[in-house]
Amino acid sequence: MSAVVVVGAQWGDEGKGKIVDWLCHRADVVVRFQGGHNAGHTLVVNGKIYKLALLPSGVVQGKLSIIGNGVVVDPWALAEEISKIEQQGVKISPELLVLSDQACLILPFHRDLDAAREAQAGAASIGTTKRGIGPAYEDKVGRRALRVADLADAESMDWKIERLTAHHNALRRGLDLPEIDVTDLKRQLGEIAPRVLPYAKPAWRVLDAQLQESRRVLFEGAQGVLLDVDHGTYPFVTSSNVVAGQAAAGSGVGPRAITYVLGLVKAYTTRVGAGPFPTELNDDIGKRIGEVGREVGTNTGRARRCGWFDAVLVRQSIALCGADGIALTKLDVLDGFDEIKICTGYKLNGEVIDYLPAGVKDQQAVEPIYETLDGWKKTTKGARSSKDLPAKAIKYIRRIEELIGCPAALVSTSPEREDVILMRDPFKA
Repeated sequence: MSAVVVVGAQWGDEGKGKIVDWLCHRADVVVRFQGGHNAGHTLVVNGKIYKLALLPSGVVQGKLSIIGNGVVVDPWALAEEISKIEQQGVKISPELLVLSDQACLILPFHRDLDAAREAQAGAASIGTTKRGIGPAYEDKVGRRALRVADLADAESMDWKIERLTAHHNALRRGLDLPEIDVTDLKRQLGEIAPRVLPYAKPAWRVLDAQLQESRRVLFEGAQGVLLDVDHGTYPFVTSSNVVAGQAAAGSGVGPRAITYVLGLVKAYTTRVGAGPFPTELNDDIGKRIGEVGREVGTNTGRARRCGWFDAVLVRQSIALCGADGIALTKLDVLDGFDEIKICTGYKLNGEVIDYLPAGVKDQQAVEPIYETLDGWKKTTKGARSSKDLPAKAIKYIRRIEELIGCPAALVSTSPEREDVILMRDPFKA
């Protein structure tokens, strides 16, 4: 048995879609274990582009794909995504896709609340995607959420909706929003239920059976560790736990089932939305990285902020996840630079520190300490062997490994699926 967890080790957008898709060749089962449809994955397969949000990347390759209990699910977004992917020739059936019947639902008024709060916050907004993710997780921990299983139980759904709307109507009145039309909500739920219920099952049980049969399982994380609700740059974070340990809780397996943790790391650093970013480059270099790397959000269309590689943050993420190896992506974006910088530490109030502090004020105040390496002129784009890399690119990779205390297992050199250098196979570790 082997079970590999893939997590972003920065602020998300590290290229998880491509790496997960590449690893799918070696996996039998792919599992999403947290987040919602705020995290987009772009897959490029034989020149064809697939954009996924809720669907695990395994669906494109016909692998058993599971949406775990730790995911919050907008049933309308899921149905739309299934329809779009089927229009691209990928058939989604209940044999291919399993939706945890324990997963909590994102409802229309969650989106309303998300958008209204952000608008009211003004300059103090935290940059949510306004897709209702946070409010849905709030209802989950508040024990008033609707779950997938409730769509098949009208009687239980009635009293749950009553409890849920009592809470939300009070919030809506304070935000000058109209109260929830319960009749219309029930109508909408009644219409969407037949489109998602065929996929609903006890996902933990399906997954346990696969593990008992020694199937190779790939746990696919969304966002990145620096957006983790506990360990990220709070409050500029997502509403779920992103760290590798969430793979167990968010899918219903014991932690001992996990055999390898792979941290995804971009060869530079990006961030979407508000929040601290020590190595951000507000200059022509940052602009060049963004243009060459096509740094625009898959789902949101928002431009990503760009900066040099921050070894302090990645080292912190590696420790939080117990990563066994990293997948270094977008190395080719750095082709042609005369010099490349790596952040090796911070200065804060005249002292040198080697971690990102928890306080917002301190996070904003840290100054990066840089180490400068020579760039390389020969292209790395499309390389599939370390022998094809310039010596200075290899030196850059080795220095990153030293600074973060974790070896590179994979190196990605283009958006194409096959342009990957395999150094260590996570499924054979």
